[in-house]
Amino acid sequence: MIAILKKIASAIITIVVVSCLVFIAFSVIPGDPAVAKLGTQATPEKLEALRIKMGLNEPLLKRFVLWLSGIVRGDFSTSYSYSMSVNSLIAEKIPVTLILALYSLIIMIAISIPVAVFAARHKGDVIERTVTIINQVIMSIPPFFGGILISLIFGMTLKLFTPGAYVSYSKNLGAFLAYMFFPALALALPKAAMAVSLLYTSIVDELKKDYVRTAYSRGNSTKGVFYNHILKNACIPVITFLGMAIADMIAGSIVIEQVFSIPGLGRILLTSIQNRDYPVVEAIIVIIAALVILSNLLVDIMYRVIDPRVGRSNE
Repeated sequence: MIAILKKIASAIITIVVVSCLVFIAFSVIPGDPAVAKLGTQATPEKLEALRIKMGLNEPLLKRFVLWLSGIVRGDFSTSYSYSMSVNSLIAEKIPVTLILALYSLIIMIAISIPVAVFAARHKGDVIERTVTIINQVIMSIPPFFGGILISLIFGMTLKLFTPGAYVSYSKNLGAFLAYMFFPALALALPKAAMAVSLLYTSIVDELKKDYVRTAYSRGNSTKGVFYNHILKNACIPVITFLGMAIADMIAGSIVIEQVFSIPGLGRILLTSIQNRDYPVVEAIIVIIAALVILSNLLVDIMYRVIDPRVGRSNE
């Protein structure tokens, strides 16, 4: 319990540090949000008036304190470009990116466990070698290129979906989930290939251990030993990989959203960077960082629950 509380405290501190770094980074980089909004032809008087309205003329420390206190209250300030609350601007986009990442995680798990088990049960024959080759090929394909291939094969050739024909979850949840399957698949496949490799290696290592022979000597069936003992223990090292996979999926969703024309956080992030709309950029980066930190915290807690030896060894 103490170890978990320490992890939670560490996660909170990390989020605060990330928030500070994000604010400082966007405060010192070249560029003027006022010029980005009004254009280079604007008069100095108009530019100065807009800077005052945006609060850009305030001391850096004061702006930071106001920004950080706003985050604590859940208020991410006002967008420079859209002249509206950042909260309202990104509220509908956060679920889209989150659903895409979670959908990808589910697909990754659904693919990786059966494939790894199948390969391990055929270790040494042509099936195992074929799975290994296919796995290495998929692992080497970046998600954005995988997204292009999926759009070409399943969209333009097989006509299973229409690339770019996104449907909002608020209008038609079924159509939304059907469309999101393909970008989620593009995001999940490389991570599923990595998970297959890790789980396969872990299963093969577990098969060599003494408890497996003991379980067989007690009259347990092959299926019972495999699923009740070997697979359970083999999954423990893979749980650590889940934390990294979730982080990569949340970050990778930004690129995949561009490939499939999904109006999530990725599209507005890129637009806001181009327009130097720093409140929006800062809010999205802090939210993504918080989600990554939270996911890693949950994976760490799950690891300790499944394998209590980890918690005891650190206390």
